[in-house]
Amino acid sequence: MKSASRLIVGMFALIAAAPAFAGKHDFPNKPLRMMIAFAAGGSTDIGARIVASIAEKDFKQPIVVVNRGGAGGQVGWTELSRQRADGYSIGFINLPATNTVVLDPERKAIFKIEDFVPIINQVLDPGVVYVRADSPYKTMKDLIEAARKSPNTIRTATTGILSDDHLAILMVEESAPGSAFRIVHLAGGADQQRELLAGNIDVAFDNVGGWTPRVRAKEFRALAVLDPQRSKFLPDVPTMRELGYPKVVSNSTRGIAGPKGIPAPVVKHLETVFKKAMESPEHLEKLEAAGLTVRIMVGEEYAKYYRETHEKARHYTEWAKKRPHR
Repeated sequence: MKSASRLIVGMFALIAAAPAFAGKHDFPNKPLRMMIAFAAGGSTDIGARIVASIAEKDFKQPIVVVNRGGAGGQVGWTELSRQRADGYSIGFINLPATNTVVLDPERKAIFKIEDFVPIINQVLDPGVVYVRADSPYKTMKDLIEAARKSPNTIRTATTGILSDDHLAILMVEESAPGSAFRIVHLAGGADQQRELLAGNIDVAFDNVGGWTPRVRAKEFRALAVLDPQRSKFLPDVPTMRELGYPKVVSNSTRGIAGPKGIPAPVVKHLETVFKKAMESPEHLEKLEAAGLTVRIMVGEEYAKYYRETHEKARHYTEWAKKRPHR
């Protein structure tokens, strides 16, 4: 009897496991949906569309890129957190912006950082300060002196409240006592470029990616790179460290994540295919042309970076809350 019971239990276990085992080999058997939490045309959108177009060849399924901009990424990340955890709905998270949305109680985010599973990072994009090519601010020194002389008047744009760009402005104000900017929060890099060209803002704090071609075209001027090292895309632009502001360090990472609960075999398949796509010459060449610095992190490396960035963002969010949101 005992042997028969064990046999029956074993048969039921095999039957229960069979669909899951078959399912992981079938994935994907329909199109994937990739959500971008910012407007089309920004650097996150550009990088996402490039890697999606390459990866879908190996998935043998289309990857539909959907933009859900608004509230500094909160609209899109809220939608991502609500999707089924089957691997078909994935999206880009932008650190530390995703972290600060969670950490700021005023945002009333309905998702937590634990509601996402990090899959693979694509880009580490240093912060940069931009002005129009005909701006009176020729150098970062010019800009800081003007912000001291006429505080709260220089219209300076971010890509959202408590985005890395917002925090970078506060870093400059703290490192250059007496300087104060009139902060304007926009939906993304594309909006910044449009408003800067139109003369509706004076300065934009954003990242290297998405701007380099237009800097080279003499539409915009980059005043400083907010990273310890110069960018290979803007080799003539000094770092804030070189200019005497070593604490002003800001960057944004863009990586693929999904709602928590995606089966481990599916996560592994997503990691494998996207890693292959990101390492391809086509991907590297196209991101280089767009001014995006590839920094692939996968598995535990990306998970560890995800956790550490959240702890750093916790400190920055508390600091930002003590400063006026101009």
